[in-house]
Amino acid sequence: MRLDLYQAETARIAAEQSALLAQAKAILKQGRGLTPLEQGGVLHALQILIENAIGKAKQWLKASDQPVPVSGYDAFRALVNNKLVAPEDLPAWNAVIGLRNRLVHDYMNIGMDQITALLAEEKDQFVVRFLLRASPSDTM
Repeated sequence: MRLDLYQAETARIAAEQSALLAQAKAILKQGRGLTPLEQGGVLHALQILIENAIGKAKQWLKASDQPVPVSGYDAFRALVNNKLVAPEDLPAWNAVIGLRNRLVHDYMNIGMDQITALLAEEKDQFVVRFLLRASPSDTM
């Protein structure tokens, strides 16, 4: 797939999933807890956003004629090494990738209180901003 088409699709998915998370945030701000169905939607939206970001990182490396690692951690480390992501952002990316791994592999031990705190602190927007960057040359 052409990089411009891939990036347009990542932006579309980011907007879609971010809108779902915004609905959950609005519910939480009203003081109502999320239903089990809404909780599942939040977890899924976060997983999709993070997987989308990992895929985009790998596409950027491929477009830059760099080796494409299997690991999301390694992909973002390579983006930092290639000055496509700020070095100070690497710990946040590692945490986000760790969250994705827990969502997929350790889902029985996910605390929704931690997830709702993440949403309240707008930490999901870090991933969305990356996904909305049109190209690697855009400002970090």
